[in-house]
Amino acid sequence: MFERYRNLSLIIRIIAGLIVGVALGLLVPSWHFISIFGQLFVGALKGIAPILVFFIIMTAISKFERGDNSHIKTIVVTYVFGTVLSAALGIIASFMFRIKLILPEAAKVATPAPKDLGTVLSNLFVSAVSNPIAAMTDGNYLSILFWALVLGAALRHASVSTKKVLTDFTNAVGKAASFIIEFAPLGVAGLLFDTVSSTGFAGVAKYTQLVVLLVATMAVAYLGLYAFMVWLATRQNPFPLTLWTLKESGIPAFFTRSGAVNIPINLGACKKLGLSEKSYAVSIPLGASANSGGAAITIAIMTLATCFTLGVHVTLPLAIILCLLTALASTGVSGIAGGSLLIIPMAASIFGISNDIAMQVVGIGFIIGVIQDAVETAVNSAADLLFTAAGEYHDLRKAGTPVDMNAVLRKIR
Repeated sequence: MFERYRNLSLIIRIIAGLIVGVALGLLVPSWHFISIFGQLFVGALKGIAPILVFFIIMTAISKFERGDNSHIKTIVVTYVFGTVLSAALGIIASFMFRIKLILPEAAKVATPAPKDLGTVLSNLFVSAVSNPIAAMTDGNYLSILFWALVLGAALRHASVSTKKVLTDFTNAVGKAASFIIEFAPLGVAGLLFDTVSSTGFAGVAKYTQLVVLLVATMAVAYLGLYAFMVWLATRQNPFPLTLWTLKESGIPAFFTRSGAVNIPINLGACKKLGLSEKSYAVSIPLGASANSGGAAITIAIMTLATCFTLGVHVTLPLAIILCLLTALASTGVSGIAGGSLLIIPMAASIFGISNDIAMQVVGIGFIIGVIQDAVETAVNSAADLLFTAAGEYHDLRKAGTPVDMNAVLRKIR
């Protein structure tokens, strides 16, 4: 029976959970026991998230190697800039359109984040070097991030077999997280019941605003920011290539909601473009886990929405730190449905927001994930293809052998 349940699309199951949660919240608001499903789901995510973040980042850093192909270097630099600029765009959009959420435990917020840069950096450094075992237990994501980076860098020189074991264990943790996410429909139903029964449709309206902001920001990132980056790399009209990659890669990724599943599609598209197989055979699988502009936007916007809801003052230094940490932490989450949401507690910890509050926001993320996660995956996967092509075309232009992108696309059509 469970296998038959899993064979149904997760999107369909979550939509069913949404409908059931709203219906029960309106019809039987006094049945408070229904909210326990939401509490169990958030609690399970709270347990697995620190372990998942630690091993994903550590494994990603341990696999980093200096490539001998010049295209790879350019493509990776493009990935990094795309992710950082996406995080910055998410922060700008959040300040332009401030959204407040409805959080059941808002009264339990920790002390407001400090305002001066010295105190901010002091708190970050002290928190980052704390005991990593205690960090796992307490949900101290700054410490988790720091030790994951340190151990990941040290493991770069480990044997192939050691890295294989680390990858296998990380995959196992990812599967455990995916197993918990299988129960997202029940969790969403419980969370939405709790929201509707206590606030009516006011909370649901906030979710709609959040979805619109997320999707609009991702659209601006891909069609505006990424297109501009392609123009800088190629000095040619970027929109034919930008729209073609969105059609070839973004649409399939929207429905599969998995960057890993979309890898063969991107490899085939690179072959159509006539790109170097030596480059795209590495850059496309790498991008499926490391190029996460859509995830960076999600993390930035939802973290700042939490800050605005709780009245936490966000200073410029904190916003810059959020941008950099968001870009770094979003690396590696593309392979897991809803993976970007599990990074939110780490980003929220910068502002003194407790792990319990942050996990409530993660629950909201799963409610809107039917749209948000699909669009995020489409942006991430299509950008893998777009940046791979742009990086190679940039190198060829610099070498004095430019490629006419529009001519290539006309041949494909």
